[in-house]
This record gives sequence, structure tokens and C-alpha cells, in this order.
Amino acid sequence: MDFTFSEEQQAALEAARAAFARVAPDDVPSPALTTGAVADDFDRALWKRLADAALLSLLLDPEHGGAGLDPIALCLVLRESAKVLARVPLLESTAAARTLQAYGSPELKADMLARAGRGEQVLTVAAHGRTGHDPAELAVVAHKDTDGTWVLDGIHTAVPWAYNADAVLLPAHTDDTGRAVLALVPRLHEGVVLAEQFSTTGERLAELRLESARLAPHHLIDTEEAWESLRLLLTTGTCALALGVGEAVLEMTSTYTGRREQFGHPVATFQAVAVQAADRYIDLRAMEATQWQAAWRISSGAAGALPASADVAVAKIWASEGVRRVVQTAQHLHGGFGADTDYPLHRYHAWAKHLELSLGPAAAHEEALGDLLAAHPLG
Repeated sequence: MDFTFSEEQQAALEAARAAFARVAPDDVPSPALTTGAVADDFDRALWKRLADAALLSLLLDPEHGGAGLDPIALCLVLRESAKVLARVPLLESTAAARTLQAYGSPELKADMLARAGRGEQVLTVAAHGRTGHDPAELAVVAHKDTDGTWVLDGIHTAVPWAYNADAVLLPAHTDDTGRAVLALVPRLHEGVVLAEQFSTTGERLAELRLESARLAPHHLIDTEEAWESLRLLLTTGTCALALGVGEAVLEMTSTYTGRREQFGHPVATFQAVAVQAADRYIDLRAMEATQWQAAWRISSGAAGALPASADVAVAKIWASEGVRRVVQTAQHLHGGFGADTDYPLHRYHAWAKHLELSLGPAAAHEEALGDLLAAHPLG
């Protein structure tokens, strides 16, 4: 069994580190210092650097100007982005483009993919449904009109970057068979209404309402596995973001406790501090192992005793719980300094809470894993 990354994946990692090297977490807008949204737009300068470094087209085939890499390479890049709190829709736009490449119509591919890879077309994904708890595909109903166009009605909540993206890829269900489909909806489109919502990070989200929004047939993807494939990639990518945040926070905590002295000794030498830091290190290694397992399953399509969704569920369990424990311990070991708005830890705490809420509670993923075990008994 080979756990090393390929040369191409390593090259993507090095390119990511170079692109994110100029991002300073201290300069990331703080939700503690801002009323309402922390900014009107994402970091367009960084977005251009990512495009110039070919990091927006990692998963696209060469015919669309991409490198033809896999989700493992994307997760390597996402982990680096989270370490510096990069404010870009990298996960959403890349996941949407990969889905369009795999399942979209020739018209959509020709219109979207090359421009998305160059950063000229920004895509996002609505994946939380109406409430964030029910299956997302049930939030919108799609039916075909007599002229062949599709008509969509429903609501998706907490759509990231919706106000700045050019189009939103969202799940829906048909009114006749109830099967899950995907629809690519332009942001500026008749029947599309956005209402402001705010993340714990202070970023502007949107409640997206579809009020008899009409789409041309080629804007709808009715391949059965398309939504599941997109959902698994989004979830695995979110786990990679949680891992990056956790690693940056633990490194920050190690540096602080190694310098902070009490009774003439660094607090890192105290047993109570060392034990707590060691526990969080174990959390991160478990998050890393399960996240790479999930990324490998969805990248390779390898068969297993359980479907790939089981590996993704395990990664979600560790990421959701782990990132919360890491930042809580970091706040505790930093003392009052951790709440200082001149210090970046409070920003990481806000991002960790957003990721934890995005992933959902570990208990729900444990229940999903139990259902999979019941449906696929291990011999």
C-alpha cells in the first residue's frame, strides 16, 4: 500500500503554497470587528493568482485547459488554503466544474469549463437544502413544461458566495419520478431571488429562492449519480478545509505555549498543557487519515466492503468533532490572549465553527454510517 502523493499532486501542493504565501490571516476581515458582512466580495486578487497558477483547473481535463488531476490534489490545495483563511470559492467552483465535466451537456461544457478554469466564470453550489437538516435535493422541485423547458420552485439556504458567483449548481427533484437532478442556475435570472444571510466567519451567504425559474433543457443534469458524486466531493473538500484550520491552530498554540512562561518555565512544559496538546494532535492525525481515505475512495472509484459514502461519513465524524476540539483547546491554552482581536486565533475559531456547522453533527453521520452497515453487512 503506497501512501505517498504523486509528482503531479506534489506539484499542485507546491503551487498552492506559493499562491497562498502572500495571504496574511491577520488581514482577513474579522467578524468580531464588523457589523454585517465582512466584505462585499471574495479575494479577487488571490483568485487571479490561483487562476494564473492553474489551480482553478486542477480537476479539468486537458481539452478544457486543465491538469486532469483528482480530488486528492484538490484536497491538498484546500488544506493549504484553510491554513491562511483564504477567502475564495475554490471548493465550490472546482467541485461544480468537475461535475459539469463529468455529467453536463456538451453545451454546458463548451460554455462553462474553460472559462471556469481561467477564473473568468465563478461557480458555487447550493448543498444545504431548505433547512440544512433534510436531504438537499428535496428543497427544490423541477418539472418539465410543454415546451421542453424546466421550471424550478423552492428554497436553498446558506449558499456560499451566491452574491458573487455567476451561476449556482443546485440539487432538485423531479415532480414525476422524484429522482434527484442537478440544475445550473444563473445568478442574474428571472425567478431567482437572493436574501442575505451571514456565516459565523462574517461572510455573506444567501437564501436562494426559485420562483418558477425557467431553464433550458441543457442546464439540467438528470444523471442518477451526479448529485451523489458532487455531494461526496463537497463533503470531502470541507473535511480538508477543517484539517487545514486545525493544523494552523495547533501550530499557533504550540508556538504560543512554547514562549509563554509561568513560574520561570514555558507553559508547554506543564503536564496539563502537554496532555491537552497531545490529545488535539491525535485528533488531527485521525482527521487526516480519514480524510485521505475518503479522498482516495472518491478519486479512485475503488470498490470496498462499504460504499465510498461510508468513508466520507467517517471523515465527517472526525472533522466535525475534531476541528471543534482543536480550537476550543487552543482558546483555553491561550487564555485571555486568544480572545484578543489583534491576534488571529478568534478568526480561526469563527472559521472552525462555520466548518463544523457545514459538516453537521457527528451523531447524524454515525447514524448514516449505521444505516450503511445495516444495508451492507460485513462478512
